[in-house]
Amino acid sequence: MKKSHKIIALVLVGILLAAASGGAVWWWLQRAAPSAAAAPVKPAFDKQEYKYLSLDKVIVMLRGGIDAQSHYLAIDLVFKVVLEKEHKAKEDLPLLRSIAVMALSKYPLEKASAMTVEQLAADINAAYVASYKHENHEQPFVEAMISKLIIE
Repeated sequence: MKKSHKIIALVLVGILLAAASGGAVWWWLQRAAPSAAAAPVKPAFDKQEYKYLSLDKVIVMLRGGIDAQSHYLAIDLVFKVVLEKEHKAKEDLPLLRSIAVMALSKYPLEKASAMTVEQLAADINAAYVASYKHENHEQPFVEAMISKLIIE
């Protein structure tokens, strides 16, 4: 065998070994990736302390419908309050009632009946955010939640 044939054979063997080792590394990394992705991710623990304040019996007359009867919406709200802001939130309960009445009184019976609790809660929270932003005050609670809803 000529010397040039030996050099070509050695180069080909080197290329094959490099390709095989690269393929082995790729296979090993692909096999290890799903196990890392499957590891459970622990949710961040909220260390903040909260109190829950209730605002009961917010009653709103719904806008006129087809019939001559009056229709009402009664709602109980719960506010998730950071412990340090509890006093301020308690002071604001009359304001919170007023904002809820204004936000809910715009609905006719048909629309209020068709909405989910989540949609009503989102609308109420949006009204609170807008009101506090308009007054340039910090909102003393994290969110408002609906604990009871009656539409008559």
